[in-house]
Amino acid sequence: QVQLVESGGGLVQAGGSLRLSCAASGRTFSTYGMSWFRQAPGKEREFVAAISWGGGSVYYAYYADSLKGRFTISGDNAKNTVYLQINSLKPEDTAVYYCAAGRRDTVVAAREHPASYIYWGQGTQVTVSS
Repeated sequence: QVQLVESGGGLVQAGGSLRLSCAASGRTFSTYGMSWFRQAPGKEREFVAAISWGGGSVYYAYYADSLKGRFTISGDNAKNTVYLQINSLKPEDTAVYYCAAGRRDTVVAAREHPASYIYWGQGTQVTVSS
């Protein structure tokens, strides 16, 4: 069983930045790929970014095509934590951001599909004011 706990959300003005954190129980990176999704009111859950550990200090990062440039995913294997840095925030970034974990090969192959993930966090709210 893997538990994921997100933090770092909040209310921020447009143009600002946030760093979200996802703390995972156990040493998850050797088994699981980790991702961030977001869900705005009335919309489907949307893939944001994924990270897969390649061994040592090597990580592979993947991003939704529509969100490249302002989002950066990173991981700290020693802390079992995944981060999502969001810069130049826009009101349309307002959503609940979820951390998810799935088998590495599945995440790499089908990372944009929520069904690829086994574990989910409870989410952290990000609200961007204009």
